[in-house]
Amino acid sequence: MFTDEALDPVSVRSLWRKSQQAAQESRGCQTRAVHSAEAEVQTRWATISCTQTDPQYQAKEQLLQQSHDEPPGLKDFLQRVEDTVIRELVRNARSHAFDEFQVNWEEQSQLVSCLHCLQHASAQERGLHVTSVSWSCTGSVIACAYGRIDDGDWSTERSCVCTWNLDRRSLNPKQADLVIDVPTAVTALCCHPSQPALIAGGLYSGEVVVWDTSRTQDPVLVQTGMSADSHREPVCQVAWVPLQKKGEFGVLSACSGGRVLLWTVDSDRGSFVLNAGYALVRQQVPHSSNTSFKARGSSIVGVTSLALSPWDPDTFLVGSEGGLLLRCSFSSQTPAAAPSEGHNVTLRAPAVFLFRPCSGPVHSIHCSPFHRNLFVSAGTDGLAHVHSLLQANPLLSLRVSDSYVFQVQWSPTRPLVFAAATGQGEVQIFDLGSRSLRPAATIEQGGADQAATCLAFNSQNPNLLALGKTNGTVRIWRLSHDLTEQGPRESSQLEQIANQVAE
Repeated sequence: MFTDEALDPVSVRSLWRKSQQAAQESRGCQTRAVHSAEAEVQTRWATISCTQTDPQYQAKEQLLQQSHDEPPGLKDFLQRVEDTVIRELVRNARSHAFDEFQVNWEEQSQLVSCLHCLQHASAQERGLHVTSVSWSCTGSVIACAYGRIDDGDWSTERSCVCTWNLDRRSLNPKQADLVIDVPTAVTALCCHPSQPALIAGGLYSGEVVVWDTSRTQDPVLVQTGMSADSHREPVCQVAWVPLQKKGEFGVLSACSGGRVLLWTVDSDRGSFVLNAGYALVRQQVPHSSNTSFKARGSSIVGVTSLALSPWDPDTFLVGSEGGLLLRCSFSSQTPAAAPSEGHNVTLRAPAVFLFRPCSGPVHSIHCSPFHRNLFVSAGTDGLAHVHSLLQANPLLSLRVSDSYVFQVQWSPTRPLVFAAATGQGEVQIFDLGSRSLRPAATIEQGGADQAATCLAFNSQNPNLLALGKTNGTVRIWRLSHDLTEQGPRESSQLEQIANQVAE
């Protein structure tokens, strides 16, 4: 409200300006700036701990204090025995008495354990025996031959060859992966050293055959048949032999009629070709003053076992029904004093050295894979004889069984270890490095009615050992590291055995 008093012009203008400013501010539409800020809070816990030993000077003081409490005469005693103790320590450092000793802080594990028991129902129903087992070159497939070891007459009974692949997830121990029907008993078996599908076999009829397991319809690749060149008696053993051309192999077969024949495969005609033939005749067997053998007449030496040297491609060993043990040469050019019997090749006399004869048939021979001069043999006398190729008498003779020994074989990884299958149904594993000549391990299954007829180490998986028996089963055993891992001085011990002079 205005009073009656007049206002001067300056005051009026000042009031008008203020009113204009107020009006402008009231008409504004913008708010004031909004101020914001971000804040973050994080907590952290920290702990520091430490341990400190006593100062060094305190430890020295404690030692000095203890030294004053030592028993009287201790210092003089230590000074007197110092030279003696040092001398003994030096001797112990140079000693090799404990080189092979390994401390085992764990519980002693089993030396052997059974993994599989393989069976073929048809063979067991007919009472067939397992006559031979052989591992494929891959180490995953086991091949098994069926026949009879107690039938001395001519037999026409059918048999078979079975294979199991142990690496298959669907492995059925009671059903073979492959069954090959054979018109007569199979007496020998050997898998090819580089082709896993090929298996060589010897038959009771004297025939030699090679099966190709990749051919499911007709697995017979080649067969000698009943030709003029083939054996007339049961084949006791077959083996793959490397030929002069690298990568090629022939089949070496031996029979009780004293013939050892070398076959090659003619891929064009799909048949066997006789490459070389050897005949063992008593009058051509070499003898020395160290042996009591005397040739009588010109009778044939019946071959029962055969072994190839992995060191010398010209050398093979032969065991006979009469206990003769012979070293033979493939390169021999001496004509055999025996009728050719229609063979297309000239038979030669291969024997170059006679070892001390055994008291009965030699069932098995095997050359050491770790020493060129060592081999082991076994037969009906129940002994395993360790021989050197350079000496007539055996270096060692170990009692294996009171019954027959059907097969003996060196370990592929332990130079001092070999296994023997016996007629009492057990397998004895010997370690020549042990102080005792008793078996390092014994695999016992069954009795005399379940004789262990054959065995085979797995060279690709040395922890596995296959064992065939007369009850028609093939057992796969797992061996512990004690039986498969080579010791530090094992090769030198084997060399010492080979260098010793036989009595």
